[in-house]
Amino acid sequence: MNKYEAMYIINPTLEDEARAAIVERFSSLVSQNGGSVEKIDDWGKRKLAYEIEDMTEGHYILMNFESNPDLPAELERNFKIAEPIMRYMVIRLDA
Repeated sequence: MNKYEAMYIINPTLEDEARAAIVERFSSLVSQNGGSVEKIDDWGKRKLAYEIEDMTEGHYILMNFESNPDLPAELERNFKIAEPIMRYMVIRLDA
Protein backbone atom coordinates (compact mmCIF):
# COMPACT_ATOMS: atom_id res chain seq x y z
CA MET A 1 0.00 0.00 0.00
CA ASN A 2 1.22 3.46 -0.91
CA LYS A 3 0.52 6.77 0.81
CA TYR A 4 -1.19 9.49 -1.22
CA GLU A 5 -2.39 13.03 -0.79
CA ALA A 6 -5.39 14.45 -2.62
CA MET A 7 -6.09 18.18 -2.69
CA TYR A 8 -9.34 19.33 -4.25
CA ILE A 9 -11.17 22.62 -4.53
CA ILE A 10 -14.95 22.64 -4.17
CA ASN A 11 -17.25 25.34 -5.55
CA PRO A 12 -17.62 27.87 -2.68
CA THR A 13 -21.31 28.52 -3.39
CA LEU A 14 -22.34 25.06 -2.12
CA GLU A 15 -24.20 24.73 1.16
CA ASP A 16 -22.38 23.16 4.13
CA GLU A 17 -24.40 19.93 3.89
CA ALA A 18 -23.67 19.53 0.18
CA ARG A 19 -19.96 20.17 0.77
CA ALA A 20 -19.91 17.60 3.59
CA ALA A 21 -21.62 15.10 1.26
CA ILE A 22 -18.91 15.65 -1.38
CA VAL A 23 -16.14 15.10 1.18
CA GLU A 24 -17.89 11.95 2.43
CA ARG A 25 -18.36 10.71 -1.14
CA PHE A 26 -14.64 10.81 -1.90
CA SER A 27 -13.52 9.42 1.46
CA SER A 28 -15.97 6.52 1.11
CA LEU A 29 -14.71 5.92 -2.44
CA VAL A 30 -11.25 5.35 -0.99
CA SER A 31 -12.62 3.00 1.68
CA GLN A 32 -14.77 1.03 -0.78
CA ASN A 33 -11.75 0.37 -3.01
CA GLY A 34 -9.61 -1.15 -0.26
CA GLY A 35 -7.87 2.01 0.91
CA SER A 36 -7.96 3.82 4.22
CA VAL A 37 -8.34 7.55 4.84
CA GLU A 38 -5.78 8.75 7.37
CA LYS A 39 -6.77 12.40 7.67
CA ILE A 40 -9.06 14.99 6.08
CA ASP A 41 -8.18 18.66 6.54
CA ASP A 42 -10.81 21.25 5.69
CA TRP A 43 -8.86 24.41 4.85
CA GLY A 44 -12.00 26.44 4.25
CA LYS A 45 -12.51 29.20 1.68
CA ARG A 46 -9.36 30.67 0.19
CA LYS A 47 -8.61 33.09 -2.58
CA LEU A 48 -7.62 31.41 -5.84
CA ALA A 49 -4.43 32.39 -7.66
CA TYR A 50 -6.51 32.93 -10.80
CA GLU A 51 -10.19 32.92 -11.70
CA ILE A 52 -11.81 29.56 -12.38
CA GLU A 53 -15.27 29.67 -13.97
CA ASP A 54 -15.62 33.37 -12.96
CA MET A 55 -14.93 32.58 -9.29
CA THR A 56 -12.13 34.06 -7.22
CA GLU A 57 -12.52 31.79 -4.16
CA GLY A 58 -12.70 28.07 -3.56
CA HIS A 59 -13.20 25.69 -0.65
CA TYR A 60 -10.02 23.63 -0.17
CA ILE A 61 -9.97 20.02 1.13
CA LEU A 62 -6.79 18.00 1.77
CA MET A 63 -7.16 14.22 2.15
CA ASN A 64 -4.32 11.86 3.13
CA PHE A 65 -4.94 8.18 2.42
CA GLU A 66 -3.32 4.79 1.85
CA SER A 67 -4.30 2.59 -1.07
CA ASN A 68 -3.25 0.30 -3.86
CA PRO A 69 -1.56 1.96 -6.88
CA ASP A 70 -4.69 1.74 -9.07
CA LEU A 71 -6.99 3.78 -6.79
CA PRO A 72 -5.63 7.28 -7.61
CA ALA A 73 -6.65 6.90 -11.26
CA GLU A 74 -10.19 5.96 -10.19
CA LEU A 75 -10.27 8.86 -7.72
CA GLU A 76 -9.14 11.31 -10.43
CA ARG A 77 -11.80 9.95 -12.79
CA ASN A 78 -14.45 10.68 -10.16
CA PHE A 79 -13.02 14.16 -9.47
CA LYS A 80 -13.21 14.90 -13.18
CA ILE A 81 -16.91 14.05 -13.51
CA ALA A 82 -18.03 15.66 -10.23
CA GLU A 83 -19.51 19.03 -11.12
CA PRO A 84 -18.75 20.89 -7.83
CA ILE A 85 -15.02 20.05 -8.04
CA MET A 86 -13.18 22.98 -9.59
CA ARG A 87 -9.62 21.58 -9.47
CA TYR A 88 -7.91 18.51 -8.01
CA MET A 89 -4.49 16.93 -7.63
CA VAL A 90 -3.50 13.49 -6.33
CA ILE A 91 0.15 12.82 -5.54
CA ARG A 92 2.07 9.88 -4.09
CA LEU A 93 4.01 10.63 -0.92
CA ASP A 94 7.51 9.28 -0.44
CA ALA A 95 7.98 6.52 2.11
